Amino acid sequence: MAIGDVYDAEDCADVHYVDTGMYDVAEYGSVYIVDAERPALVDTGIGARYETILDAMAEVGVAPGDLEVIALTHVHLDHAGGAGYLVEECPSATVYVHEIGAPHLADPTRLWEGTKEAVGDQVQYYAEPEPVPEERIVELTDGDVIDLGDHSLEARHAPGHAPHQVVFHDPAIDGVFTADAAGLFTPSADEVSVTSPPVNFDLDQALADVETIREIDPETLLYAHFGTEPTGDRLDEYAEKLDAWVTAVREKRAELGDDAAVVSHFVETVETPDVWGEHKAREEVALNVRGVLVMLDRAA
Repeated sequence: MAIGDVYDAEDCADVHYVDTGMYDVAEYGSVYIVDAERPALVDTGIGARYETILDAMAEVGVAPGDLEVIALTHVHLDHAGGAGYLVEECPSATVYVHEIGAPHLADPTRLWEGTKEAVGDQVQYYAEPEPVPEERIVELTDGDVIDLGDHSLEARHAPGHAPHQVVFHDPAIDGVFTADAAGLFTPSADEVSVTSPPVNFDLDQALADVETIREIDPETLLYAHFGTEPTGDRLDEYAEKLDAWVTAVREKRAELGDDAAVVSHFVETVETPDVWGEHKAREEVALNVRGVLVMLDRAA
């Protein structure tokens, strides 16, 4: 697997995904191309990588003028940062997003400022988001369906990671595009990692989101981070890791009494997939610790 490579989603007819090279790391960022009667993208990655998506569309055989749907799982910029760039290149595309996130696409100013604060020096990998014209945005709520002709994307609200997050169920492939609701999957490591970023992560709701996917009972999970995987026991694995992760951070905070020390402890001790490299691994762990600490403060 390498940055820029395009893959056929296993056992998912008409679905392909590209490794966008998010954060200059392989096996971290997926954008999906659904070559349906109404061609669609699921997510857009970081804006700095939007040409990679156009190249992948060309490889699959979807011209920019043919793309009709850009379905965003949520507006965090590692999922939606390319939307404004891609609507400029794809004149027939409409952007679908949960109603809570829609205003941040039309005016991404606050989203950009919040992202810079949250991700720290990882912002070097981003491009400042371009606004999406309001007339090209369709707001989604729980249960809404995007009709792609021979496929459909059924939106299910999954706010544990962010209040504007949805997962998309495509019955034609018996698959769910999981956003961040099922964690981060790394194929080369064959493991799921947690994601718990500030400022809206909520453990109870995140576990409820896992149950939402479990109730759909899909054959395949299509991870935004990264690639496709048979569902199997992956949802159980993630729920257990997520619960254990929050418990570990809570206990370490009680022990050390200093949040900076808590972050440092986990940055130095948590094992991460080798493919992430040292810089991304350290930043990912620190981000996830901060998200749990913010959640604990909110609960208090």
